[in-house]
Amino acid sequence: MSTETPTRDPIKVRRISFDHEGTELPRHFMGGDLVMSHIVATLSCVFPEGEDYFVRSVRNFRDQITDPVLKKEVGAFIGQEAIHGREHRAMNDRFGELGYPAKAIDRFIGNRLRFDEKVAPPKFRLAVTAALEHYTATLAEVLLESQEARDLFGDCDEVRDLLLWHAIEESEHKTVAFDVFQTVSGDDKYRARVMNVVTFAFLTTSIIWTMISLAKDPATRERGRLRRSLKGLRTSPWLSKDVRSRIRDYNRVGFHPNDHDATELLAEWRERLFGAEGTLVDKLAS
Repeated sequence: MSTETPTRDPIKVRRISFDHEGTELPRHFMGGDLVMSHIVATLSCVFPEGEDYFVRSVRNFRDQITDPVLKKEVGAFIGQEAIHGREHRAMNDRFGELGYPAKAIDRFIGNRLRFDEKVAPPKFRLAVTAALEHYTATLAEVLLESQEARDLFGDCDEVRDLLLWHAIEESEHKTVAFDVFQTVSGDDKYRARVMNVVTFAFLTTSIIWTMISLAKDPATRERGRLRRSLKGLRTSPWLSKDVRSRIRDYNRVGFHPNDHDATELLAEWRERLFGAEGTLVDKLAS
C-alpha cells in the first residue's frame, strides 16, 4: 500500500552534546521525589537499546520508500535517534553512579530486543516501532505542554534540558515510522493488535524494572516516603485521562500521528531552546 506524505517542516538532525563533567546530580533528581526519579531513570535506561532497535526496524524498509519526502525523513529519523541513544547512554552512566541499575536494564533490553529480531518478522518490528514512537511522542508533548510536568524536575536542569531536547525531536519525527508502516502495509487491524501487545510489554517491563530499582534504594525504606511518593502519582500530568485517551487513539481506524497537531508547540520550543537566545544553543556543534 502506498501513501503520500503531507507537506511539513523538514526534520533537523541537531549535533548536540551535553557535558556532564563538573555537575552534581542528586540521587532523587526529580525534585526529591522518590518514585518519579526511579521512573524517569528507568525510562532513560531503556532508550539507548530501544533507539537502536527503532533505527534497524525502519531501515529494513528504506529501499521500499519511493516518496522523496518520506525517504528524506527516514534519514533524519535515523540521525536523530542515533544521537538520542548516545546522549542517553552518557546520562545513564550518571544514573549508574548514583545507584540506579542502569547497566542491568540496558543489558536486559538489548538481549530482549535482539531476541525479538531473531524470531519476529520485519513487519512486526516496524509496527512495534510505530507504536512505541506514539508513546514517546505523546509523553514528549506532555513535557513540552505542561509547566507542571517541567516543574517536577525541581532544580535539576541537567536532566530536564536533555529530555526537553529529546522531546522536541520525538515530536518532530513522530510520523516517520508510522508513515513507513502505512506505506509498506497500511493494515489498521494489524497495527492495533501490535499496539495492544506493545502496551502490555512496555508497561510491564517499565513497572518491573522501576520496582527493582526502588528495591535497591535505601530511601524506599524510610518511613512513609514510598507511600507519599506513590500518592503523588495520582495527579501526575503523564498519567492524566487526556494522556491515556491520546495513547488509545492510536488504535482508531484512520488514525495518524498528526491528528494531534504540535506545530505551534514545536515552533515555540525550537525558539526557546535553539533560537538566537536559546538555552541549549551552546550545546550544539558549531
